[in-house]
Amino acid sequence: MDLQDLRPRKGNDTYRIGDSDDLVLMENIGSVPSGGVCLQEHAVLLICTEGKAQFEYDGVVVKIQKNDLFLYLNHSIVSNFLTSSDFNCRQIWLTRNEMGNIDMYTPISVPDLSMLKLHPVVHLTDDEVNLLGIYFQLLCDRMKCSTSVVAPEIIRSLFGTMLLEILSIMRHNVVRVPEQNVQEEANSSLHKKRIIDEFMRMVEESDGRIRRVDEIASQLCITPKYLSTILKEVMSIRPSICIQHYTMRAIQRRLRFTDMTMQEIANDLKFPNASFFGKYFKEHSGMTPLEYRIKYHK
Repeated sequence: MDLQDLRPRKGNDTYRIGDSDDLVLMENIGSVPSGGVCLQEHAVLLICTEGKAQFEYDGVVVKIQKNDLFLYLNHSIVSNFLTSSDFNCRQIWLTRNEMGNIDMYTPISVPDLSMLKLHPVVHLTDDEVNLLGIYFQLLCDRMKCSTSVVAPEIIRSLFGTMLLEILSIMRHNVVRVPEQNVQEEANSSLHKKRIIDEFMRMVEESDGRIRRVDEIASQLCITPKYLSTILKEVMSIRPSICIQHYTMRAIQRRLRFTDMTMQEIANDLKFPNASFFGKYFKEHSGMTPLEYRIKYHK
């Protein structure tokens, strides 16, 4: 099966910050790919507004209908997409790089996303659909009129708040799943979910200070290979990528919102020296720490 790596479309019913594809809102689905899709850079949040759809998501058949929320995680494979004639949806495309620009001020999200990987469809109430619809429309309106110097920050702030609302809805819905059957406590998927939750908690709490997969695996009393296997299976991501994501967020916060020197940041995050710290940041961001600070420092 040939896999397509799609990009967010341009044109009518599509809204973005400038010309960037990092955060894109799309209304009206348009054509559906006939083959398989595996997006490399984007996660996609989809809310079905009309009709029904069925497709395979990493080999598992998923069915959605009106008022269903579905989250596609990047590197997962979607294939055999079938829709009713009246199917329509709203989509939000988001890169990992853009997620790093959004401060939600809460212990978040990636552990919750692991539950969506196991239970990827959340049915929304009418009130929840209306609430998210208000956020969606407000974001569209702000993206249409983004002439203000601080427009990108306003848009990201709004989107961060919308994500908090979605996170609250997700937790309210998925937390009930294990209660449906006590025997699921013995299910291997829940065992893997607990390991992933603990892994993500450790990565978040380390705030960029732990960057070795084997160090975290040792604390979890599992092998690095097993940790990599279950993260790939459940979340379609390598543990090193998760660690890198949180390390970069930790560095970016210090560069943007503090006056710490490069040496102080390197020491705080336990890099061997400032030179190694600078090379690490440039490798993963494309710019030096100083260039980033000049561009984004507030």
